[in-house]
Amino acid sequence: MSEQQTQSEQQGRTRRRGEQGERHVVIVGAGMAGVQTAVALREQGFAGPVTVLGAEPHQPYDRPPLSKAVLLGKAEGSAFDIDFEALGIGLHLGREVTGVRPADHELDTAAGPVPYDVLVLATGAEPIRLPGAEGVPGVHLLRTLDDAARLRPVLAAQHDIVVVGAGWIGAEFATAAREAVPSPVVAAAGRPLAGGAARRGRRPHGAWYADCGAVLRLHARVEHVEPGAAVLTDGTRLPAGAVVVGIGVAPRRPGWPARASSWAPTGRSWPTTTCAPRRRDVYAVGDCASFPSGRYGERLLVHHWDNALQGPRTVAANIIGEEPAAYDPVPYFWSEQFGRFVQYAGHHTPDDELVWRGDPTGAAWSVCWLRDGALAAVLAVGRPRDLAQGRKLIEAGTHLDPTSAADPSVPLKKAAL
Repeated sequence: MSEQQTQSEQQGRTRRRGEQGERHVVIVGAGMAGVQTAVALREQGFAGPVTVLGAEPHQPYDRPPLSKAVLLGKAEGSAFDIDFEALGIGLHLGREVTGVRPADHELDTAAGPVPYDVLVLATGAEPIRLPGAEGVPGVHLLRTLDDAARLRPVLAAQHDIVVVGAGWIGAEFATAAREAVPSPVVAAAGRPLAGGAARRGRRPHGAWYADCGAVLRLHARVEHVEPGAAVLTDGTRLPAGAVVVGIGVAPRRPGWPARASSWAPTGRSWPTTTCAPRRRDVYAVGDCASFPSGRYGERLLVHHWDNALQGPRTVAANIIGEEPAAYDPVPYFWSEQFGRFVQYAGHHTPDDELVWRGDPTGAAWSVCWLRDGALAAVLAVGRPRDLAQGRKLIEAGTHLDPTSAADPSVPLKKAAL
């Protein structure tokens, strides 16, 4: 960054602080992470102006109900119960950011420039699209309120539906769809949840699909989608009045900041949850942000609800405080699948020691992963106590006795060494 750019930015900040009395925090993104950052700023005593820019026209809403109550028509929406006006938070919807001028501390939008002193990027994640299916009629994603609204009549009409992807969103949609019509699920991997918690050992998840009448096709890829069918690479034609794609998400890191000369939030240069490279006036939080984990010795990218809830508190503390606050949580997420409540805490690798607790063909069981003897992660199906105790043990870096940990009659905390 040049000396001239630095002086220009300092002058811009001084001018705005003089006009407004306080730093102006602008948050790009009105999802869970963006909204909670604004709320956390107020809860932690920040009195300056706070502006939230949301690209969607809808009131900010929670995403988990989209694949459940909203999709099934049991709820019309899932808007947050937050009085933005009472909190003194400026909420501007339908405002897509099209550019940034770091030297001027301004964002560009179709409605005009928006000045900021501190910028928080909470742009979320976007679904990975099925190659070659862009714009094809009958191909659906499930990420937004509008996506759920488009899928509701598809379920109601009981069309043949092909689900592409056997990850978390694929499983949740297949769970919802079973009330309308059992849907074949196509997955390129050799097992469901291949990129998630079940990386090793016996995998009972496949049987869950069969139990609800869904045909699970593994090692299968969709070559193309045509009217009324999804065609696999082996030539198989699956009847498809609709195709729902759930093959993962990627951080929504808009191209507009990368064109700025003084900072380039792409890849590892994208601001983390707790700080920004070379800048203390730009932060990122939620699904678009990774963070360096001292606990696991690597940078983590967590696309789950709890991360979008917890991260904003650290961002707010860093904006307000003089000393940087560290963000290194134990990742946690949950899912409702085929009548089962699935929870996962921590982070594991294929090299970690696997310890089963209970019969994985039963209704309740859990799995522990040990790294050098310490509990690194726990997956619990119908055993919430294992999850709650395991999360605390992970936070404390507790070592477990594998024999005791493998006995489901022994409370997990009692397996601590």
